[in-house]
Amino acid sequence: MTKTKGLLVTLLAFVLFVLGACSNNGKTAAENQTDKKGEVTLKISASSTPHAEILEFIAPDLEKEGVKLDIVITSDGIQTNQQTADKQLDANFFQHTPYLEQVNKDSGLDLVNVLGTHIEPFGVYSKKIKSIEELSDGAKIGIPKDPVNFSRALLLFASANIIELTEDKSGDYTIEDITKNEKNLEFIPVDGPVLVRSLDDVEASAINTNYALEANFKPLEDALIIEGNDSPYVNILVTRPDNKDDEAIQKLIKALTTEKVREFILEEYDGAVVPAF
Repeated sequence: MTKTKGLLVTLLAFVLFVLGACSNNGKTAAENQTDKKGEVTLKISASSTPHAEILEFIAPDLEKEGVKLDIVITSDGIQTNQQTADKQLDANFFQHTPYLEQVNKDSGLDLVNVLGTHIEPFGVYSKKIKSIEELSDGAKIGIPKDPVNFSRALLLFASANIIELTEDKSGDYTIEDITKNEKNLEFIPVDGPVLVRSLDDVEASAINTNYALEANFKPLEDALIIEGNDSPYVNILVTRPDNKDDEAIQKLIKALTTEKVREFILEEYDGAVVPAF
Protein backbone atom coordinates (compact mmCIF):
# COMPACT_ATOMS: atom_id res chain seq x y z
CA MET A 1 0.00 0.00 0.00
CA THR A 2 1.36 3.41 -0.95
CA LYS A 3 1.66 6.20 1.56
CA THR A 4 -1.13 8.09 -0.24
CA LYS A 5 -3.55 5.12 -0.04
CA GLY A 6 -2.64 4.55 3.58
CA LEU A 7 -3.36 8.17 4.39
CA LEU A 8 -6.74 7.96 2.64
CA VAL A 9 -7.73 4.82 4.58
CA THR A 10 -6.75 6.47 7.85
CA LEU A 11 -8.67 9.63 6.97
CA LEU A 12 -11.77 7.61 5.98
CA ALA A 13 -11.67 5.68 9.23
CA PHE A 14 -11.44 8.93 11.19
CA VAL A 15 -14.40 10.45 9.32
CA LEU A 16 -16.53 7.36 9.98
CA PHE A 17 -15.60 7.47 13.65
CA VAL A 18 -16.62 11.13 13.93
CA LEU A 19 -19.90 10.53 12.11
CA GLY A 20 -20.63 7.55 14.34
CA ALA A 21 -19.92 9.57 17.45
CA CYS A 22 -22.20 12.37 16.28
CA SER A 23 -25.03 9.96 15.47
CA ASN A 24 -24.81 8.34 18.90
CA ASN A 25 -25.43 11.60 20.76
CA GLY A 26 -23.81 10.06 23.80
CA LYS A 27 -26.16 7.05 23.83
CA THR A 28 -25.30 3.38 23.82
CA ALA A 29 -25.93 1.20 20.77
CA ALA A 30 -28.78 -0.49 22.60
CA GLU A 31 -30.38 2.87 23.37
CA ASN A 32 -30.13 3.95 19.76
CA GLN A 33 -31.68 0.66 18.63
CA THR A 34 -34.52 1.16 21.09
CA ASP A 35 -35.10 4.68 19.80
CA LYS A 36 -35.21 3.44 16.19
CA LYS A 37 -37.80 0.82 17.02
CA GLY A 38 -39.73 3.25 19.21
CA GLU A 39 -40.12 0.58 21.89
CA VAL A 40 -40.00 1.03 25.64
CA THR A 41 -39.98 -1.74 28.25
CA LEU A 42 -41.79 -1.18 31.55
CA LYS A 43 -40.76 -3.45 34.40
CA ILE A 44 -43.76 -3.90 36.69
CA SER A 45 -44.16 -6.02 39.83
CA ALA A 46 -47.69 -7.36 40.32
CA SER A 47 -49.67 -9.93 42.30
CA SER A 48 -50.24 -13.00 40.16
CA THR A 49 -54.05 -12.83 40.44
CA PRO A 50 -55.72 -10.73 39.17
CA HIS A 51 -53.12 -7.99 38.64
CA ALA A 52 -50.58 -9.86 36.51
CA GLU A 53 -53.39 -11.55 34.59
CA ILE A 54 -54.86 -8.15 33.71
CA LEU A 55 -51.43 -6.91 32.60
CA GLU A 56 -50.90 -10.00 30.47
CA PHE A 57 -54.32 -9.42 28.90
CA ILE A 58 -53.41 -5.89 27.78
CA ALA A 59 -49.77 -6.67 26.86
CA PRO A 60 -50.42 -7.43 23.14
CA ASP A 61 -52.30 -4.16 22.64
CA LEU A 62 -49.61 -2.20 24.47
CA GLU A 63 -46.87 -3.76 22.37
CA LYS A 64 -48.59 -2.39 19.27
CA GLU A 65 -48.23 1.01 20.94
CA GLY A 66 -44.50 0.47 21.39
CA VAL A 67 -44.60 -0.52 25.06
CA LYS A 68 -43.45 -3.94 26.25
CA LEU A 69 -44.30 -5.18 29.73
CA ASP A 70 -41.76 -7.06 31.85
CA ILE A 71 -44.01 -8.48 34.58
CA VAL A 72 -42.48 -9.69 37.85
CA ILE A 73 -44.64 -11.45 40.45
CA THR A 74 -44.48 -9.70 43.81
CA SER A 75 -44.03 -11.67 47.04
CA ASP A 76 -43.33 -8.85 49.49
CA GLY A 77 -45.25 -5.59 49.31
CA ILE A 78 -42.81 -3.47 51.29
CA GLN A 79 -39.84 -4.69 49.24
CA THR A 80 -41.74 -4.13 45.99
CA ASN A 81 -42.49 -0.52 46.94
CA GLN A 82 -38.86 0.04 47.91
CA GLN A 83 -37.67 -1.37 44.58
CA THR A 84 -40.06 0.96 42.79
CA ALA A 85 -38.68 3.92 44.73
CA ASP A 86 -35.12 2.77 43.95
CA LYS A 87 -35.93 2.63 40.20
CA GLN A 88 -35.40 -1.12 40.00
CA LEU A 89 -39.05 -1.20 38.93
CA ASP A 90 -40.94 1.30 36.80
CA ALA A 91 -44.24 0.67 38.55
CA ASN A 92 -46.11 -1.81 40.71
CA PHE A 93 -49.64 -3.15 40.70
CA PHE A 94 -50.76 -5.11 43.76
CA GLN A 95 -51.97 -2.79 46.53
CA HIS A 96 -54.77 -0.47 47.58
CA THR A 97 -54.52 3.18 48.54
CA PRO A 98 -54.53 2.84 52.36
CA TYR A 99 -51.70 0.29 52.16
CA LEU A 100 -49.60 2.59 49.95
CA GLU A 101 -50.20 5.53 52.28
CA GLN A 102 -49.07 3.47 55.27
CA VAL A 103 -45.91 2.24 53.50
CA ASN A 104 -45.04 5.77 52.36
CA LYS A 105 -45.43 6.96 55.94
CA ASP A 106 -43.52 4.10 57.58
CA SER A 107 -40.70 3.84 55.02
CA GLY A 108 -40.32 7.49 54.06
CA LEU A 109 -41.16 6.83 50.41
CA ASP A 110 -42.87 9.18 47.98
CA LEU A 111 -44.65 6.77 45.66
CA VAL A 112 -47.80 7.95 43.92
CA ASN A 113 -51.14 6.46 42.93
CA VAL A 114 -51.67 7.09 39.20
CA LEU A 115 -54.75 4.94 38.61
CA GLY A 116 -57.48 3.16 40.53
CA THR A 117 -58.38 0.02 38.61
CA HIS A 118 -60.54 -2.37 40.58
CA ILE A 119 -61.88 -3.46 43.94
CA GLU A 120 -61.28 -6.91 45.40
CA PRO A 121 -63.86 -7.44 48.14
CA PHE A 122 -62.13 -8.71 51.30
CA GLY A 123 -63.52 -11.98 52.71
CA VAL A 124 -63.38 -14.49 55.56
CA TYR A 125 -62.76 -18.13 54.60
CA SER A 126 -62.64 -21.45 56.40
CA LYS A 127 -61.97 -25.12 55.78
CA LYS A 128 -63.72 -26.12 59.02
CA ILE A 129 -67.05 -24.30 59.13
CA LYS A 130 -69.70 -23.48 56.53
CA SER A 131 -71.15 -20.23 57.93
CA ILE A 132 -69.95 -17.40 60.13
CA GLU A 133 -72.58 -18.32 62.75
CA GLU A 134 -70.70 -21.60 63.35
CA LEU A 135 -67.63 -19.83 64.80
CA SER A 136 -66.82 -21.57 68.05
CA ASP A 137 -66.11 -19.85 71.35
CA GLY A 138 -62.42 -18.96 71.54
CA ALA A 139 -61.83 -19.69 67.84
CA LYS A 140 -58.50 -18.68 66.35
CA ILE A 141 -58.84 -16.29 63.43
CA GLY A 142 -56.02 -15.46 61.03
CA ILE A 143 -55.92 -11.86 59.79
CA PRO A 144 -53.31 -9.87 57.79
CA LYS A 145 -50.53 -8.56 59.99
CA ASP A 146 -49.91 -5.27 58.19
CA PRO A 147 -51.72 -2.44 60.07
CA VAL A 148 -54.01 -1.39 57.23
CA ASN A 149 -55.42 -4.82 56.41
CA PHE A 150 -55.44 -5.77 60.11
CA SER A 151 -57.82 -2.86 60.67
CA ARG A 152 -59.77 -3.78 57.55
CA ALA A 153 -60.29 -7.32 58.86
CA LEU A 154 -61.57 -6.09 62.22
CA LEU A 155 -63.99 -3.78 60.42
CA LEU A 156 -65.29 -6.72 58.39
CA PHE A 157 -66.00 -8.75 61.54
CA ALA A 158 -67.63 -5.71 63.11
CA SER A 159 -69.85 -5.23 60.02
CA ALA A 160 -71.15 -8.77 60.58
CA ASN A 161 -71.82 -8.02 64.28
CA ILE A 162 -69.24 -10.60 65.37
CA ILE A 163 -67.33 -7.98 67.37
CA GLU A 164 -67.78 -4.32 68.23
CA LEU A 165 -65.14 -1.60 67.86
CA THR A 166 -64.65 1.64 69.71
CA GLU A 167 -66.58 4.61 68.37
CA ASP A 168 -63.72 6.97 69.24
CA LYS A 169 -61.96 6.40 65.91
CA SER A 170 -62.80 5.54 62.33
CA GLY A 171 -59.78 3.55 61.18
CA ASP A 172 -56.42 2.04 62.10
CA TYR A 173 -58.13 -0.36 64.47
CA THR A 174 -56.08 -2.67 66.69
CA ILE A 175 -56.94 -5.43 69.14
CA GLU A 176 -57.20 -2.79 71.89
CA ASP A 177 -60.07 -1.14 69.99
CA ILE A 178 -62.33 -4.20 70.32
CA THR A 179 -65.00 -3.29 72.88
CA LYS A 180 -67.13 -6.42 72.55
CA ASN A 181 -66.06 -9.96 71.65
CA GLU A 182 -68.72 -12.34 72.94
CA LYS A 183 -67.18 -15.38 71.24
CA ASN A 184 -63.74 -14.56 72.68
CA LEU A 185 -62.20 -14.81 69.25
CA GLU A 186 -58.39 -14.86 69.14
CA PHE A 187 -57.13 -12.79 66.22
CA ILE A 188 -53.72 -13.96 65.01
CA PRO A 189 -51.61 -11.70 62.75
CA VAL A 190 -50.31 -13.55 59.66
CA ASP A 191 -48.34 -12.43 56.60
CA GLY A 192 -50.83 -11.82 53.79
CA PRO A 193 -49.32 -14.28 51.27
CA VAL A 194 -49.55 -17.20 53.72
CA LEU A 195 -53.07 -16.57 55.03
CA VAL A 196 -54.48 -19.30 52.80
CA ARG A 197 -52.07 -21.83 54.30
CA SER A 198 -53.09 -20.66 57.78
CA LEU A 199 -56.54 -22.18 57.22
CA ASP A 200 -55.12 -25.56 58.26
CA ASP A 201 -54.28 -24.17 61.70
CA VAL A 202 -57.12 -21.75 62.46
CA GLU A 203 -60.89 -21.90 62.29
CA ALA A 204 -61.12 -19.05 59.77
CA SER A 205 -58.98 -16.38 58.13
CA ALA A 206 -59.66 -12.97 56.65
CA ILE A 207 -57.94 -13.07 53.26
CA ASN A 208 -57.34 -10.52 50.51
CA THR A 209 -59.16 -11.57 47.36
CA ASN A 210 -56.03 -11.81 45.21
CA TYR A 211 -54.67 -14.50 47.55
CA ALA A 212 -58.06 -16.20 47.76
CA LEU A 213 -58.24 -16.37 43.96
CA GLU A 214 -54.73 -17.83 43.79
CA ALA A 215 -55.97 -20.63 46.08
CA ASN A 216 -58.93 -21.26 43.74
CA PHE A 217 -61.54 -19.92 46.15
CA LYS A 218 -64.62 -18.39 44.58
CA PRO A 219 -65.07 -15.35 46.85
CA LEU A 220 -68.76 -14.74 46.18
CA GLU A 221 -69.52 -18.42 46.86
CA ASP A 222 -66.92 -19.48 49.41
CA ALA A 223 -66.50 -16.46 51.70
CA LEU A 224 -68.30 -16.67 55.04
CA ILE A 225 -68.56 -12.87 54.99
CA ILE A 226 -67.35 -10.46 52.32
CA GLU A 227 -67.13 -6.71 51.76
CA GLY A 228 -69.64 -4.99 49.53
CA ASN A 229 -68.72 -3.36 46.22
CA ASP A 230 -68.56 0.03 47.97
CA SER A 231 -65.26 -0.89 49.61
CA PRO A 232 -62.84 2.09 49.78
CA TYR A 233 -59.89 -0.24 49.16
CA VAL A 234 -59.45 0.38 45.44
CA ASN A 235 -56.44 -1.38 43.90
CA ILE A 236 -54.04 1.02 42.23
CA LEU A 237 -51.18 1.36 39.77
CA VAL A 238 -48.22 2.93 41.57
CA THR A 239 -45.22 4.83 40.18
CA ARG A 240 -42.76 7.53 41.26
CA PRO A 241 -43.25 11.30 40.93
CA ASP A 242 -40.41 11.44 38.39
CA ASN A 243 -41.97 8.99 35.91
CA LYS A 244 -45.72 9.26 36.48
CA ASP A 245 -46.15 11.47 33.40
CA ASP A 246 -43.88 9.44 31.10
CA GLU A 247 -45.50 8.56 27.78
CA ALA A 248 -45.15 4.81 28.38
CA ILE A 249 -46.85 5.06 31.79
CA GLN A 250 -49.66 7.12 30.27
CA LYS A 251 -50.14 4.48 27.57
CA LEU A 252 -50.32 1.82 30.29
CA ILE A 253 -52.95 3.84 32.18
CA LYS A 254 -55.02 4.20 29.01
CA ALA A 255 -54.74 0.47 28.25
CA LEU A 256 -55.90 -0.46 31.76
CA THR A 257 -59.08 1.61 31.53
CA THR A 258 -60.65 0.45 28.28
CA GLU A 259 -64.06 -1.12 27.91
CA LYS A 260 -62.23 -4.25 26.79
CA VAL A 261 -60.52 -4.51 30.19
CA ARG A 262 -63.77 -3.81 32.04
CA GLU A 263 -65.45 -6.69 30.22
CA PHE A 264 -62.47 -8.97 30.86
CA ILE A 265 -62.62 -8.31 34.61
CA LEU A 266 -66.37 -8.87 34.81
CA GLU A 267 -66.28 -12.08 32.78
CA GLU A 268 -63.06 -13.55 34.16
CA TYR A 269 -63.68 -13.05 37.89
CA ASP A 270 -67.45 -13.30 38.11
CA GLY A 271 -67.89 -10.48 40.61
CA ALA A 272 -64.89 -11.33 42.79
CA VAL A 273 -63.07 -8.41 41.17
CA VAL A 274 -65.05 -5.25 40.40
CA PRO A 275 -63.91 -2.53 37.95
CA ALA A 276 -63.42 0.86 39.59
CA PHE A 277 -63.15 2.99 36.46
